[in-house]
Amino acid sequence: MGPERCLALGGLLALAGLLEGRLVRREEAGFGECDRFFYAGTPPAGPAAAAHVRICQRSEGAERFATLYSTQHRIPVYSAFRAARPAPLGAEPRWLVEPQIDDPNSSLEEVTDEAEAVRSVSKLGSNQALNADFLGSDYRTGQLYPFSLSTDPHSATFTLTNAAPMTPSFQERWYMNLNSLMERALTPQCGSGDELYIITGAVPSDLRVSDRVSIPEFVWLAACCAVPAGGWAMGFVKHTRDREVIEDVMLRDLEKLLPFHLQLFQNNCGETDQDTEKMKKILEVVNQVQDEERRLDSEGGSEMLSSARGTRSALPPPETSGEGSSLLGRLLGFVVTPLIKLCQLIYYLAFGILKYTVYFLWYVTKQVINGLESCLYRLGSATITYFLTIGEELGSIPWKVLKVTVRITRAVLRILCCLLKVVCRVVGVPVRVLVDVATFPVYTIGAVPIVCRDIAMGLGGILSLLFDTAFGTMGGLFQVIFTVCKRVGYKITFDNPGEL
Repeated sequence: MGPERCLALGGLLALAGLLEGRLVRREEAGFGECDRFFYAGTPPAGPAAAAHVRICQRSEGAERFATLYSTQHRIPVYSAFRAARPAPLGAEPRWLVEPQIDDPNSSLEEVTDEAEAVRSVSKLGSNQALNADFLGSDYRTGQLYPFSLSTDPHSATFTLTNAAPMTPSFQERWYMNLNSLMERALTPQCGSGDELYIITGAVPSDLRVSDRVSIPEFVWLAACCAVPAGGWAMGFVKHTRDREVIEDVMLRDLEKLLPFHLQLFQNNCGETDQDTEKMKKILEVVNQVQDEERRLDSEGGSEMLSSARGTRSALPPPETSGEGSSLLGRLLGFVVTPLIKLCQLIYYLAFGILKYTVYFLWYVTKQVINGLESCLYRLGSATITYFLTIGEELGSIPWKVLKVTVRITRAVLRILCCLLKVVCRVVGVPVRVLVDVATFPVYTIGAVPIVCRDIAMGLGGILSLLFDTAFGTMGGLFQVIFTVCKRVGYKITFDNPGEL
């Protein structure tokens, strides 16, 4: 049989009951039998979009991979698969369309050629891309799940629901990156590869082919290895701009780059129990792949790119000429080859020196920043201590002023008391008027020194308070300056003991 489809059409809810067993209602999350292509049987979690169609891609009665398709942009949001194996040879790149995306009432229950679908499907191309959209453009139909990684001997991956517009050079680089990562890094670091879950996707830009099919801004890949006690999860991003190499990113960072903020794997693929050593080995291979891409860019030429692709590339290798080289050609090759090798050696040396120079500058910058942070922390601590001391001194001024005021008030009250005694005696005992008048100057003169003493003590207290505040402030400043100088001097002595 030809490849069959199990569609989950989220945007056409009203027509979901017309095709029993093929369409899944929007409220029913998942991809049906294709849920096994996702970690823990759970598709990426995120806000549902009316223009997204869930497709369980089938071939020869078996599920091959799962695709979430955007009818708004006419490109897949992502395709999910697992356990990639070497592809069989001789597959015919025959691009097919899905009739039921455009016409849920269509009698065609299988993917079919566009020419055949035109005769029986109404509004063909209203929700999906067509082969005619790419005619006369500089873009190819690039597979998110390449045939080179598929175990399907037929054409399950050659559907336009698994394709996005790519330039020829970018398509070759994308296939080369996928093949290299799967063959050299992801599969070897995940046991036999049976527990390796892969999701590849595309983020649309504002540009379109034929004003219909969105051109990806970048494509991405997320990998989850579910091997017990040795799993890991990583993400990769490749922008469609020229000479952009594939970049490795953490899984959470990749999820932030996606427009719908999907959670790609349940519990982030068990991030609390991941094998960091395997992730380091994967990153080493990624660096090698990046260096190979940069070298291809520096050498230039599509022939180098074609020869660098793995044997699992979806595109056929270029034909080689059977003509022998002439004597002059061999002589020129004998002379030019050492020069080319010398240029390559100089390039590798220059690149290595530049890389380690950047590492050294980064290390020095990091040390300087750490030193500045330490100095600023100590300076801040000393400043806070100084202001706390000043605050305590200023807070004690009202108390001291209150004490002086109480003493002055007490002295004034004593004088008033004496005056009241004199008045009482003058009024109560007239006989003793002369005696009281005679003694009044004595009491008054005796109280004057006491009052003067209290006033003087109050003024002395104020002056003492002002001097204490001034000297306290100057002492605090000198303490801060001394502390900073001492710390800086200690840091210099510790960093450069030989020079001192």
